[in-house]
Amino acid sequence: MTPPAKRGRYGGTPFTAIKGETGTMGRPIADFPGFVFEGAGALLCALVFVFLYYQSRIVFFGLWAAASMVRLLVAFLGYEAVRLQMWAWLAAYAALGFVFALVLTETGKRSAIAGHAAGWKGWPNVLRAASVVPIAIMPAAQSWPARLDLYPLYQGLLLSLVFFYNFLMLRTNAGLGAHIFRVALLLEAAAPFWQRSLDHPGYYTFAVHCSLAFGAMAMWSENQALRIRDLATELAGARREIDHTVDLDRLTGLLNQSALAARVEACPVFDGVVAVCDMDHFKEVNDRFGHLVGDEILRHIGHLIRSSIRQEDEAFRWGGDEFVVLFHHQPPGVASPRMAEIEARLKDFQVRGFGVLPISFSWGTADGHGRPLRDVLDEADSVMYGRKRARATSQRATSL
Repeated sequence: MTPPAKRGRYGGTPFTAIKGETGTMGRPIADFPGFVFEGAGALLCALVFVFLYYQSRIVFFGLWAAASMVRLLVAFLGYEAVRLQMWAWLAAYAALGFVFALVLTETGKRSAIAGHAAGWKGWPNVLRAASVVPIAIMPAAQSWPARLDLYPLYQGLLLSLVFFYNFLMLRTNAGLGAHIFRVALLLEAAAPFWQRSLDHPGYYTFAVHCSLAFGAMAMWSENQALRIRDLATELAGARREIDHTVDLDRLTGLLNQSALAARVEACPVFDGVVAVCDMDHFKEVNDRFGHLVGDEILRHIGHLIRSSIRQEDEAFRWGGDEFVVLFHHQPPGVASPRMAEIEARLKDFQVRGFGVLPISFSWGTADGHGRPLRDVLDEADSVMYGRKRARATSQRATSL
């Protein structure tokens, strides 16, 4: 009576030891359903990674796409090697398994997330050298069942190291997608130790492929969301900078007349002191020394005003040689000494090539007391012009 056949599996997987189903003649029988699921999983991963590489041009995804395509071919060659039991198929299966190990080693080295990990720089060379070992030991087996057990065993152990290396290179990413991807890599690394006891390892390998594909898509989605947040932050900063630049007077560096008009419209009640100042006889300065000197004087006044007020206060160039300062939440006794100090410092102003050129300007202040900013500004402007007229009258009387 013929004894019952010993049950087992022969699949085309490149990273698990191939255990075979042997018939009554002792010939291994390939596991076609396992091959179908193995190939379907590899094809799914290949399509997903090709899509991700096309969308992102990230080398990490491109290498995984190449590895998945090679894996699909390896599954087919492994199945045919078991089915036909010919050296040509087994040699091709071993050669592509070698290529698969090399590509996976490169994916870890080129990891887009943690490829800079200093402690693992030498491992790619070690894994490349170890990839030759399964091929080197294959001729040692004398029978087909031994060959189909010996080579996949060493190849599976090698690829366990390769998958674990990829797992380590992704350790700095904290996203959900990376966690799923890393779990799938750990399952791949442990495959030689748990798949040998399964009736149909291809089914479980398909599930691991699906986890890799889902994790990769999640990583890409998280990366895109992060880039969108970064771009939104940069855009908001650029808008603030543009808005700030639009409101600036390029010559003096102070806020311009449009900014002052907007502030008047947006401030129905003002709490603080408004100061308005205007240079005396600025037209004569331009006529005598030229507009370049006039611009230098205005630039100097703008710098002097900015350095003389607090950060929360605001200074504007209202017209050609007229300036406005808003002292927010300040009592009237603070603004007048500040303006007098600026006027005193301008008396020692020096023009390059001309020496000391005393600059005088008239100024006036008005207290807000919760009044509309427009009214306070008009009052300060009236006080300034009253002081200017009084100074002009005094100068004429002195000259007589």
